[in-house]
Amino acid sequence: MMINIKTKEEIKKMKKAGKLAAELLIYLEPFVKEGITTQYLNDLAEQFTKKNGAISAPLNYGGFPKSICTSVNNVVCHGIPSEDQILKDGDIINVDVTVILDGYHGDTSKTFLIGNVNEEVANLVKRTKNAMERGINAVKPGKYLYEVGKTIEKYIGKFGYSIVKDYTGHGIGAKFHEDPPVFHHYTTENKIRLQEGMIFTVEPMINLGKSKTITSKEDKWTVTTSDNSISAQFEHTILVTANGAEILTKI
Repeated sequence: MMINIKTKEEIKKMKKAGKLAAELLIYLEPFVKEGITTQYLNDLAEQFTKKNGAISAPLNYGGFPKSICTSVNNVVCHGIPSEDQILKDGDIINVDVTVILDGYHGDTSKTFLIGNVNEEVANLVKRTKNAMERGINAVKPGKYLYEVGKTIEKYIGKFGYSIVKDYTGHGIGAKFHEDPPVFHHYTTENKIRLQEGMIFTVEPMINLGKSKTITSKEDKWTVTTSDNSISAQFEHTILVTANGAEILTKI
């Protein structure tokens, strides 16, 4: 495994890319509402990104056809924006954006509530955000990366939710996906010593039901829960600092 420690110059560029990704999500927020198509959100994101001199990283990445991922209700990740998908009262949607600015990536996502979401689902969303934040707070130079997953697992376990194990966070920089993979459950695969200058995403996907997922045979991208249960996700790109973690995708 090739762990990439970023230089001061790279960190500077990553901070700019992260800030733009955060600004993009903030820009989209007022439009994420009942009656809007996910394609409309995609188009707004694409326009905003271009206007700010950046590129939408997901577009054509491994053949992905759109500029952002829009994952609604039982979709875990990699949901493809569509004219046919109209947001309804009671839905939840994860909007995942990644921009490339000056050759470097900023990657973040947020799960939004549409109108009146039932309490059980609203709690899942709130606790998934808490799980991400706790995972980020577990990052300290000299500690092992598995502390992230261990902390998330300990917190999520008491609610009876499950953590998606098929998809992970990832190192990020000039490449969209770099080493190391970042698991959101405890595993010795993440027995990797954290060092100042490492940059990676923390992005737990938490399900109301079972953790197993299915990838669409039709579009080869859309990942859903195997039991059709609701799934939520939040994501930040973080930098390991001398004292802990700095969130790069936050304003």
